[in-house]
Amino acid sequence: MSIRVLLVDDQELVRAGFRMILDAESDVEIVAEAGDGLEALEAADRHTIDVALMDIRMPNLDGIEATRRLLQRSPETRVLMLTTFDLNEYVYEALRAGASGFLLKDVPPEQLAAGIRVVAQGEALLAPSITQRLIQEFAAAAPVAATPPKGLDELTARELEVFQLVARGLSNAEIAAELIVSETTVKTHVARVLMKLGLRDRVQAVVLAYESGIAVPGRTSSTSPGT
Repeated sequence: MSIRVLLVDDQELVRAGFRMILDAESDVEIVAEAGDGLEALEAADRHTIDVALMDIRMPNLDGIEATRRLLQRSPETRVLMLTTFDLNEYVYEALRAGASGFLLKDVPPEQLAAGIRVVAQGEALLAPSITQRLIQEFAAAAPVAATPPKGLDELTARELEVFQLVARGLSNAEIAAELIVSETTVKTHVARVLMKLGLRDRVQAVVLAYESGIAVPGRTSSTSPGT
């Protein structure tokens, strides 16, 4: 079954370029296009969308607010933010809105299709540089919640440990190596953490961990974020 994609960008040439690339992929189908956030919401009402490729800066309704409203209407849809900058001031707000990751607009064709497949499967797509910046700067500026997040007390000691490692940006393989367990075991732990905390994906886990004070910028080991 094809991954149903919504293209959202105010530049027609950008949409045309993405369409040309994705039309060559047998497992990807572009079901609609939109030139701004309002058009995107209208398109999402008419079509079932698996992945929305969403520009951040657009007229009428920007990509961040459009993402927030889209996911309220269709929680199963994944949003992949498009940006011309690897890191910008919108990263943190986009993640809080529910975006599952970021792609640069000049991304190589094979990485565009691969990114869509990753988020369609429910995974997060965060470049190590973005995860690191999120931890060091955006999350550091976030207010720490006064009360622990709902479901935190349901986590086992090992699940809490996995939660903290996810917040540091480690991949499943790196977490497995650190805890000396199989990658399959890590995937199970991550799934349980997300379920118990009511989170959509790893991106939301990273944001929640820093907002709630479960993880604190600067208090990490020397292990680098996942690649």
